[in-house]
Amino acid sequence: MPKFSFTEKKDTRSGFGAGLSELGKKNDQVVALCADLTGSLKMDVFQKEHPDRFFQIGIAEANMMGIAAGLTIGGKIPFTGTFANFSTGRVYDQIRQSIAYSGKNVKICASHAGLTLGEDGATHQILEDIGLMKMLPGMVVINPCDYNQTKAATIAIADYNGPVYLRFGRPAVPNFTDSNQKFEIGKAITLNEGKDVSIFATGHLVWKAIEAIDELEKQGISAELINIHTIKPLDETAVINSVKKTKCVVTAEEHQQNGGLGDSIAQLLSRHNPAPIEFVAVNDSFGESGTPDQLMVKYGLDSKDIVAKAIKAIARKNQ
Repeated sequence: MPKFSFTEKKDTRSGFGAGLSELGKKNDQVVALCADLTGSLKMDVFQKEHPDRFFQIGIAEANMMGIAAGLTIGGKIPFTGTFANFSTGRVYDQIRQSIAYSGKNVKICASHAGLTLGEDGATHQILEDIGLMKMLPGMVVINPCDYNQTKAATIAIADYNGPVYLRFGRPAVPNFTDSNQKFEIGKAITLNEGKDVSIFATGHLVWKAIEAIDELEKQGISAELINIHTIKPLDETAVINSVKKTKCVVTAEEHQQNGGLGDSIAQLLSRHNPAPIEFVAVNDSFGESGTPDQLMVKYGLDSKDIVAKAIKAIARKNQ
């Protein structure tokens, strides 16, 4: 397998901030709205550089979504920023009615997603957001894996005409993808070719999957790893072609098992190429307070869990 390495760990929310800052310089139609979390969303550089295009809405997330929808009518490209829980669960009605239903060109940018919000606990963590957003007709759902990919995704979605949900997180994670990458919406990236099992990972679980395929290789198992940064639209061709070769699947995500990436892949394979599938995800549970690493281990989202599920999927294939 190719050797993956990183020189630093960086939080993906900073990748969003860097991408937004770059967009501000190159596209004067980009505007930013924040719900009283400018520093947490790393939107402060954009605010300082373009104060006339930055709107501090305060703790009024539903109002922020309505304002963003209205700004698109004048040709602006609004990027909204708050925690993932407040970007989706708190304002689902406004997103559905004011943004998705009429296909407004709003970029809903959500930080502090998943369990790795950590010590803030279950009320601020959200593990249902991907499911909520992917069910909205016409909504693009993107979940990048590191700082560089988040920056590239932030820049890319400005050129896409339509509503987008961009999900990222707080903790520092290995930054291993190309700093000059071109982000293609809906185009999965094969990180490692293999023949025994297909591992489809998204977000923070991509690096965990890289650790897992290294361990699997030591056990003589050849794992194919594909980074599914765009959950909707799903790269169906990449998924089907991989599974036709390996004939079994593991999906890995920092989200509920119901409604997430694994759900989308299972539906696809049930229609076109049924195969044994195992899920690395949270199983019908809310989170709790703890460090990100502690929570990833407790809820079965660690590299060892991916290894175990890969071995189980292969055993089912060989029955």
